[in-house]
Amino acid sequence: MKKIDSIEKFNQLVDSGETFYMLKHSTTCPISQAGFDEFSKFGRSSGEPCYFLTVQDSRNLSNHIEEKFHIKHESPQAIMFVNSDVAWHASHFKITAKSLDAAREENSK
Repeated sequence: MKKIDSIEKFNQLVDSGETFYMLKHSTTCPISQAGFDEFSKFGRSSGEPCYFLTVQDSRNLSNHIEEKFHIKHESPQAIMFVNSDVAWHASHFKITAKSLDAAREENSK
């Protein structure tokens, strides 16, 4: 997993059109830590490109994602991008390695 903390780097990822996963993570929330752990597990097992932002450090980027893709901010929040758009997203306890893998399977057809 790689940390993204700038709008410019994020936009480069989106503009590439490649499939990738992003996690909005809060360092002060135990639910977010559980989501981070599941997201990390998915990243390790799937080999998919996985990125995260820390909401406390990257508020501008978090807001940018919310505004550009019309997804109400939540943390933790996992988002799958396919062809420069959001294909799937989930928050809180719905972020599991299993749900991320199911989203990958569903969107690779």
